[in-house]
Amino acid sequence: MNITDKVILITGASSGIGAATARELAAAGAKLLLGARRTDRLEALAAEIVAAGGTAEYRALDVTSRDDMQAFVEHAVARFGRVDVLVNNAGIMPLSPLAALETQNWDAMIDVNIRGVLNGIAAALPGFTAQGSGHFVNVASLGAHYVVPTGAVYCATKFAVWAITDGIRQEHRDVRATIISPGVVESELGHDITDAGSAAVMAEFRSVAITPDAIARAIRFAVEQPDDVDVSEIIVRPVKGSF
Repeated sequence: MNITDKVILITGASSGIGAATARELAAAGAKLLLGARRTDRLEALAAEIVAAGGTAEYRALDVTSRDDMQAFVEHAVARFGRVDVLVNNAGIMPLSPLAALETQNWDAMIDVNIRGVLNGIAAALPGFTAQGSGHFVNVASLGAHYVVPTGAVYCATKFAVWAITDGIRQEHRDVRATIISPGVVESELGHDITDAGSAAVMAEFRSVAITPDAIARAIRFAVEQPDDVDVSEIIVRPVKGSF
């Protein structure tokens, strides 16, 4: 359903939601370019997809670099002739109380979670506009809807992703824009938490979680809709979870 032979780019594809999304969309017939910093994992994932009969290539990608993101998109165009969908999935979540003053982590979240999305938009939007079609799928969070203790900066970055995505929808009537807001998902997100109290809270949150393939199916649902249908947002959370 409207996925076969689409050229889809996925950032943060080396694990978690990104890797699950790659498997889901490849199985539906998409042509994939996978990006992340850990190229060994990307290589293994691409090989797995190709062995299963799919199409996937990979490229090292640092989403905080505008030039790197531009080269990522240009590589896809050179290889496949166009880009149809960009899944801005890369994100980090080193939670901490504001009073801990972990300003380096604040900067890192702003760089990856906000600038990374904007760099993807800057790289792909001109091509989408020129071809009269395209689709941004931006992975936000339930943290885009409300704030929790230790999550003020992280939630702020995801509020920003929500706002940016809705801005695309309003400004570009020929470009689809989807926000995917996961609840607690089994993933490496949060592995970089350095504040001990925040790490304990995250462990409690993770006691009830869904698997990344649940988010991948939501992304597939948004992508496979007819071209005149825009799924603006999907929230996916554990049935028994509080977040």
